[in-house]
Amino acid sequence: MSGGEPVPADGALPDSALAGVGTRPFGIYVHVPFCTTRCGYCDFNTYTATELGSDSVSASSYPALAIAEIGFAGKVLASRPHQGADLPVSTVFFGGGTPTLLAPSAIGDIVAAIDAEFGLAPGAEVTSEANPESVTEASLHELRARGVTRMSFGMQSAVPGVLAVLDRVHQPGRPAQCVEWAHAAGFEHVSLDLIYGTPGETDADWQRSLAAAIEAGPDHVSAYSLTVEPGTRLAARVRRGELPPPDDDVLAGRYVMADEMLTAAGYAWYEISNWATGEQARCAHNLLYWTGGDWWGVGPGAHSHAGGTRWWNVRHPSAYGSRIADGVSPAQAREVLGRDERHLEDVMLLVRLAAGCPVSVLDQPGRAAVDGVVADGLAVLRRGKLGDEQLVLTQRGRLLADTVVRALVPD
Repeated sequence: MSGGEPVPADGALPDSALAGVGTRPFGIYVHVPFCTTRCGYCDFNTYTATELGSDSVSASSYPALAIAEIGFAGKVLASRPHQGADLPVSTVFFGGGTPTLLAPSAIGDIVAAIDAEFGLAPGAEVTSEANPESVTEASLHELRARGVTRMSFGMQSAVPGVLAVLDRVHQPGRPAQCVEWAHAAGFEHVSLDLIYGTPGETDADWQRSLAAAIEAGPDHVSAYSLTVEPGTRLAARVRRGELPPPDDDVLAGRYVMADEMLTAAGYAWYEISNWATGEQARCAHNLLYWTGGDWWGVGPGAHSHAGGTRWWNVRHPSAYGSRIADGVSPAQAREVLGRDERHLEDVMLLVRLAAGCPVSVLDQPGRAAVDGVVADGLAVLRRGKLGDEQLVLTQRGRLLADTVVRALVPD
C-alpha cells in the first residue's frame, strides 16, 4: 500500500483510534516473511534466504524482533482510555510466508510474549499457517504444547499437475497426513486451504481436490479463486500466452461445486470463501477482521487497525529490523478512514458473512435498495439472534457480492 500520512516515531495513535480499544475484540497478527521457495502465483510480502542474503533478518533472528514489536505495541496502547489490568488478546494468527519455518519454541516464545504484554483471553484462538512440507509429527506436537490451538495447512490442490503450475512442492497426499498428525497432537481445529481456477485445472481435478480435502477430515475449509497478481511469475506466463487466464464463468462453476460438495459433507459457509463444521470451527481471528475488531500486525509489511485508523509496517525485513533496533515505530504510514469509507468497508465485509448485514447498518439509499436486491434473488431477509433484520446473500448473491455492495452503497 502506498500513500498515507507519516507515523510518529513513538507510534502514538490518534485519540479517535484509542477511544474504543478494549471495548472491541482485540487480536494480534504475526507476519513471518520467510519461504523456502517462492510460489509462482504469490505476491505476499515474503522472501527466500537467497533473496534476503546472509546479512539480513533470518528465521533465527526474527523472533526477537517480533517480541520487541509486541513490547512496543504495549507502550502505544497503554494510553487507551478503557484501561484495565490487561488488554485481553482473543486471537493470535501467525501468517506468512511460512510461519512454521520458525522453530516451534520460537513461536511459543512469541505467544508467551503476547500473553505477558497483554494477557491472552480465556480460550484464546492461536492459529498458525503451515505449508504441508514445513511440519512433522513431532513439530506439531511441540506447537500444540507451546500454545498454538489451531492449524491451517495450505493444501491448494490434490492434483500433481495443478500443484506444478502453482509451483507448490508438497506431494498431493501430504496435507491429509498433516491433518492426521495435527489431530493426534491434540489440535481440535484444523483447516485446509484450497485454490480453484488454476490454468489447466479441469472440473474433475477440482472435484478430486475437494473430495481429498473432505476425506482428510478438517473441521474448516477455505476455497479461494485464483487471482493472477501483477508482478508474479504466473502473471508473466499468462502475459506470454503460456497459460490461459482464469475464466469468470469457470470460476463461478467451481465455487458452486465447492459449496455443494462441502455442504453435503456437513460444512456450512459462514463467509463467502470459508466453510466450517460448526461455530467453534470458524476462524475467530478472521471474524475479528470482518466484524470491525481491532488488531496489531507484527512484522514486515504487517497491517494494523484500531478504531478506524489503519497503519502498515515497512515491507523489507532489513528495514523493519533496523527500526525495531532503533526503538522507533516500524510503521511506514497510516490513514484515518472517514465516515463514508468506514461505512463502505463495514457493509462490504458484513455482507460476505452468513450471519448477514444488519439492515440497520445501511444508510437510507442502502435500505431503499434492499427490496431490489431481494427481488433479484441475490439475498434474503432473515431475523437475527437479537430480532434485527439481516440481509443474507443467496448462493447466486455470493457470486455477485460486489454487485450487491454497489447497490447497497451507491456512489
